[in-house]
Amino acid sequence: MDALKDIDKPYAVSERIAPLVRRVLARNPSPFTYTGTQTYLVGDGADVAVIDPGPADPEHIEAILEAVGKARIAAICCTHTHRDHSPATVPLKALTGAPIVGCAPLTLDDDGPRADAAFDPDYRPDRVLADGETISGEGWTLEAVATPGHTSNHLCFALPETGAMFTGDHVMGWSTSVVSPPDGDMTAYLASLQKLYEREQDAIYFPAHGPAVEKPRQLVRGMIGHRRQRERQILRQIEAGRETIAEMVPLMYKGVDEKLWPAAGRSVLAHLLDLERRNLVKRHEESWSLMDKLQ
Repeated sequence: MDALKDIDKPYAVSERIAPLVRRVLARNPSPFTYTGTQTYLVGDGADVAVIDPGPADPEHIEAILEAVGKARIAAICCTHTHRDHSPATVPLKALTGAPIVGCAPLTLDDDGPRADAAFDPDYRPDRVLADGETISGEGWTLEAVATPGHTSNHLCFALPETGAMFTGDHVMGWSTSVVSPPDGDMTAYLASLQKLYEREQDAIYFPAHGPAVEKPRQLVRGMIGHRRQRERQILRQIEAGRETIAEMVPLMYKGVDEKLWPAAGRSVLAHLLDLERRNLVKRHEESWSLMDKLQ
């Protein structure tokens, strides 16, 4: 967190960052939230949408309400249900009566080391948006873009009036997204990245954490390349005789704090499961082999 000391962190303040878009930063910085969760307010007229209201922190909720002012909250939208994104839906709905609209509910007991927030068991949407469905208000429209991978229920929201895309945790400029089984799915994640890459209409990304992404397709292309490089690295590790995740991680993540190795192992597992689906590797309890060695 030392690297964040000199970064401007205007907590509990509404900032205009683009046409139709304001940001309120939650005071929940951490290794997986960067400076904190960024809640976005969409709309300048009589009604607004709130995207990723964040943690149920009274200071943050008060800042959202102050930013909304006399406008009506037409929808409280969530990209997914990790606890740094959705818990404020409950008090915000209680205070305003606004409907909760967006991703599907999802809770599970994760069986691996956490590299991000746990799931929010109290999230109760009034309406779940399917891919391509929209909600609208005065001067704005939000289109749901299904992007499973980081979580199975992850949505992005496109704002066609300005070419903005709210990407939640799926695409962030400061860090790669955590993909941790059993719910995190590398096959789905890569397909969702490709889906975003093919959307040439999106001019800028506003992630839930970190700075805006001003060259989104360039970044997404690089992210896909990074993941493909990782899978080639894993295949080389197996070919060299390192057939367990415990053997692979120290070499693949040299220079990374050893405290993060268990989480890195979850990413390696996600890649291995994707490679298994593509018939490139085969699992033998805790070890893995290349399929061409079996033929």
